[in-house]
Amino acid sequence: MSFTTRPGTYGARQPGAAVRWLNKVTMRQIVRTGGGKIGGLDALVLTTVGKKSGEPRKSPVCWFPGEGESWLIVASANGAAKNPAWYYNLAAHPDQAAITLAGRTVPVTAEQLHGEERERAWRGIADASARFGQYQQKTDRELPVIRLTPRSG
Repeated sequence: MSFTTRPGTYGARQPGAAVRWLNKVTMRQIVRTGGGKIGGLDALVLTTVGKKSGEPRKSPVCWFPGEGESWLIVASANGAAKNPAWYYNLAAHPDQAAITLAGRTVPVTAEQLHGEERERAWRGIADASARFGQYQQKTDRELPVIRLTPRSG
């Protein structure tokens, strides 16, 4: 299935300049120390290819363990009405992403979860982090859950 989540009609404010600055600091920490946290949750640096520009784009995101060797991320944007830019970059180039964590960079393929698979993953994420559960209450869009799996080759 594809990336199909449309923006909502209401939600929290989209993160602003202060958050963008903090994101840069967090990314440097993740790369420099081999790990990082955002609000106490495990974080990684997601590298995508810009949908319009074709240029590499980096974003720190919280992650949750997926089944097997996979990572789950949520396009929450803190419960904003709009999806974050990296969501659209992944939608355009799901097989050209990479993650940096634990001192290594791993090429990954991104897949948006749907239906029961998404619901099962979402329950695990909301149980692990009440904050993410609250993000869903702030908006009418269904927060996309994305599975990242290592890309072979």
